[in-house]
This record gives sequence, structure tokens and C-alpha cells, in this order.
Amino acid sequence: MFTGIIEEIGTVVALEPGGGDARLTLRGPLVTTGTHPGDSIAVDGCCLTVTEINDGDFVVDVMPETLRRSTLGALRIGAPVNLERAVRADGRLDGHLVQGHVDGVGTLRSRTPGPRWDDLVLGCPVELARYVAEKGSITVSGVSLTITQAGDDSFGVSLIPTTLRATTLGRLEVGDPVNLEVDVIAKYVERLMGRAAPAPAGGELL
Repeated sequence: MFTGIIEEIGTVVALEPGGGDARLTLRGPLVTTGTHPGDSIAVDGCCLTVTEINDGDFVVDVMPETLRRSTLGALRIGAPVNLERAVRADGRLDGHLVQGHVDGVGTLRSRTPGPRWDDLVLGCPVELARYVAEKGSITVSGVSLTITQAGDDSFGVSLIPTTLRATTLGRLEVGDPVNLEVDVIAKYVERLMGRAAPAPAGGELL
């Protein structure tokens, strides 16, 4: 589990494509501190298991499902990525509940600079738009953000100076793809509401 509060911007050091999967080596001096093989690190919002650590670098395996649903398959050596270690159970939840399970890929449609912030409009797959609500939370490439407007296939967010400086969203350009994870609570509510409660033995609904 993660919070969507990015700890550092890492860099892709090596990429080894396999038979439908891939192995990534990433530089992250901060997130590798106190981290061990088997621990989880979110890379641009994708929860990945650390397999090796070596002097500030760490290695992860990326399965076909992750490559299919996210932007990780398009990464190149030298690309910047948002990094976050899994949250400790006794730590602060400063963002929102983020699983690191990317639901799909969106695209930056527009960027409007403000005096100290940027307003962004991002397109999202129609099947994900129903989980997007104004003033709700969404994860964009691993960053926890508050939704400022919600449309049928898009949503808006505003980036404060810290987010612009400390994440890759500060350098995002129109047309660039981003990983999206919607609020998991909304998905569970939809699934539960879509299933009728079974009738009790007496035949009457409770």
C-alpha cells in the first residue's frame, strides 16, 4: 500500500525485455535506503517487487499485465520516474489509499500555467471515468491528486509548486501518457451495489 506522496524522482538505468515481460534497473538512492529484496516500491504508480539492490540502484521484474496496462513498457534508459516506498503501518497517510495497481493509461490534453501552480486536463478511458468524482482522489503516475473537475472522458487537477518540483508531472507535455489508478473504494462499492443480496431461508429480504 502507498500514499501517492512521491519520495524522489528516479532514473531508468537499464532495461532488459523478455518474452513478454521485462526487467528494469532503476536508480533511487533515497528509496533504496532501508529497503531489502522482497520489499515493494511504486514506480510511476506501479507496485513492483525489489529483487536486487546495489549501491543506490534496484532491480524489478515487470510482468506482461503491468506492461499492458501501464506506461512502463515504453520506458527508455535515462527516463525519469516517480518513486515511493510502501507506507509503514505506523506512518502517516498524507495522500490517499493507493494500491499501486494501475487501471489504465491517460493522456495530458492541456496545461494552463498559473501564478504558482499549473492546471492540467487529462483524458482517461471512458470505462474509468465513472470512478472519477470532483474533489475525489486519483493517482496520476504515482502522484496522489485531488480532482478539480470531472467529465465523461477527462478530468482536471491542479499542481502546487511542490508537486511541480518534486515529481515528473512538472515536466509533463501535452500528449504525454500517464498511469492512472482510480479510488479502489469506488470500485468495491460499484461491485457490491451491482450484486443483489441473497434472500434468507424464509424467503424474505432483510
